[in-house]
Amino acid sequence: MGEFLILLYIFVLATMAGREVISKVPPTLHTPLMSGANAISGIAIIGALVVTGSADELWVKALGTAGIVMATINVVGGFMVTDRMLQMFRKR
Repeated sequence: MGEFLILLYIFVLATMAGREVISKVPPTLHTPLMSGANAISGIAIIGALVVTGSADELWVKALGTAGIVMATINVVGGFMVTDRMLQMFRKR
């Protein structure tokens, strides 16, 4: 129970810090930061692939597969949005 409380405490602090950082981002930095977040999601995909590939239990493989699917959707959607935003700055 003690380890769970420590992990919950870390999660809540990270959530609060993330909200503060993101709320201070000006619109001009949104596109570069989104591209960086897409790269981090790519790392999450690699991690989920490693965990899923080495898992022995079915529920771990199911959660790993769900993580791979969600991170892939995040990466693809993020790059689509980033590309669309960058098209606004191209000359016609």
